[in-house]
Amino acid sequence: MSSQLSPLDEAGVQAAVAQACSAFAAATTLEELKAARLAHSGDNAPITHANMQIRNLAKEEKPIAGKLLGAARKEIQAALASATARIEEAEAAAALATETVDVTVPTNRSPRGARHPLTVLSEDIADFFIAMGWEIAEGPEVEHEWFNFDSLNFGPDHPARQMQDTFYVSGVVGPDGGVTEERNLVLRTHTSPVQSHALLRRGAPLYIACPGKVFRTDALDATHTPVFHQVEGLAVDKGLTMAHLKGTLDHFARHMFGPEAKARLRPSFFPFTEPSAEMDLWFPQKKGGPGWIEWGGCGMVNPEVLRNNGIDPDVYTGFAFGMGLERTLMLRNSIADMRDMVEGDVRFSMQFGTTGRGN
Repeated sequence: MSSQLSPLDEAGVQAAVAQACSAFAAATTLEELKAARLAHSGDNAPITHANMQIRNLAKEEKPIAGKLLGAARKEIQAALASATARIEEAEAAAALATETVDVTVPTNRSPRGARHPLTVLSEDIADFFIAMGWEIAEGPEVEHEWFNFDSLNFGPDHPARQMQDTFYVSGVVGPDGGVTEERNLVLRTHTSPVQSHALLRRGAPLYIACPGKVFRTDALDATHTPVFHQVEGLAVDKGLTMAHLKGTLDHFARHMFGPEAKARLRPSFFPFTEPSAEMDLWFPQKKGGPGWIEWGGCGMVNPEVLRNNGIDPDVYTGFAFGMGLERTLMLRNSIADMRDMVEGDVRFSMQFGTTGRGN
């Protein structure tokens, strides 16, 4: 149908109406009907162009054209409304058929919970170190400042001791339920204080891993959280060297990330180790291809730390290392946002296959 339809061409107008009604009747979806509507009653439709030409007609011709096109538009709108109702009814019926719920099917009204993947990962790490002959050590989350900082060679003016990095505790609940004012108490910023407790209590030789919850005054975002988890390892014995540390880290990396994984050390500084190193992981599943990615920190235990904890550094040496469990889980499972781990949505845990038994 030409877009130059004359507003006085009765046969042409009737043909345009017939084509519109036929297109509407042939549509089976709302998308198809939308396309037909634009073609036959939209701005570029023949009927629309003919209606715009009425203003150019002679005065005595305008009523004739207006009556002809008015009736045509009314018929087209009626056919469009009928097609719309037909298609909407059919799509609603199809949706009801596909979304029907059989209420007679037995169901478990006590939905399953799921173990959090961080808990599963922590237990896996504990099993790994126990298999190597190490022990798992635990300690308090509310810690004395001496254990959290001084015993580990953090000086009085070290930036980590400032309140913008550390949660300080102004009081503790006593046995009678009252709040007792205490000084020098913090929420531990790492699990290293557990190592100090173990050295003072048991002495050397000592091989322990310390998984646990730690606290920093970080804002919650995709890569940080104020409450997170670490695992730290400490070995103190006669004759330990960086070679023993490197071998332990390589073995641990393979257990966590597969047989191709390995660790490398880059020089760094930590108050509690000397020499110190940043630990990189060769990660075959790295986004963009295999490559090195930072995993944690490590080094030989600073002799001053050994002295602070009752160990003679002339007799014993030691190595220590630590990494975040959240970061490990994010790397192993390609998790982009750390907030998914703390929001408590059971669907996050269920995707790891850690569903518990239903009742």
